[in-house]
Amino acid sequence: MTKINFNEPSRGETASGDTSFSVSNRGPGQALAGESFQGEAIRGVSHSEHGAVVGINDKSNGRGDASWFESSAGEGCHGVSHALGSAGVVGINDNPNPGSGAGVYGESKTFEGVRGVSHTYEHGAVVGVNLSQGMAGYFEGNVHVTGRITHPGADYAEALTVAAPAAVSPGMVVVLDDGGRITPCSRAYDARVAGIVSGAGGVQPAMVLDDHEGGAPIALMGKLWVLADASKAPIHCGDLLTTSATTGHACRVTDRERAFGAVVGKALTDLPSGRGMVRVLVSAS
Repeated sequence: MTKINFNEPSRGETASGDTSFSVSNRGPGQALAGESFQGEAIRGVSHSEHGAVVGINDKSNGRGDASWFESSAGEGCHGVSHALGSAGVVGINDNPNPGSGAGVYGESKTFEGVRGVSHTYEHGAVVGVNLSQGMAGYFEGNVHVTGRITHPGADYAEALTVAAPAAVSPGMVVVLDDGGRITPCSRAYDARVAGIVSGAGGVQPAMVLDDHEGGAPIALMGKLWVLADASKAPIHCGDLLTTSATTGHACRVTDRERAFGAVVGKALTDLPSGRGMVRVLVSAS
């Protein structure tokens, strides 16, 4: 390796679009190596929209890193941004193949693999966003939470297998068939009632247990909207609701003895007559 020693500060400058200082090594060694005993070994400063230091690996086959940072006493890589809306560190993997690699990967032998800290109440320390309607977060292992978990959804549900998917939609009252699958109710005071399909009125469930293909979320507890028929009896806030003869609809309980084992919830809104949607409270008791 050829060394170039600078006994005093040295600077290369050009006013053209060319590089002011270029080093090339066509062998197996480094093109440029910097070493310092008191300051930065290599420093890059940019006064434009371009990076101060840029590393590019154009290896077409196999694997190669564009940059590698290692420290024995501090951060391996420390990124700071003073710009509004810009991150201190950004990682992007634009390979279009599924499962090609993570944008940012963190691993630690004795501590957190990735840690996020926020000093504002409005913003999360760690935020996951999925733009393809998939999972925003995935955890393999236990999750420990010391604060509250909040969600815009209003009910707690469990998925049950649907007998005929095309016949079941959010807000419907469903019952069990002989195979343990769910189907819309079709008679009053049906003791085989399974519950109400969550998701009507634009309100999604906060949590779904055993979510699986061919299943529909059935509310176990919380508030949701249900299809209701008040043709025979008006529904008022506080009324108990049960299955009705109108397919997939609930109706007001008028016979408490027949309603035993067939109640789906308690009305939170009124429906004076006809068919419509009623907000209902489903409880575990």
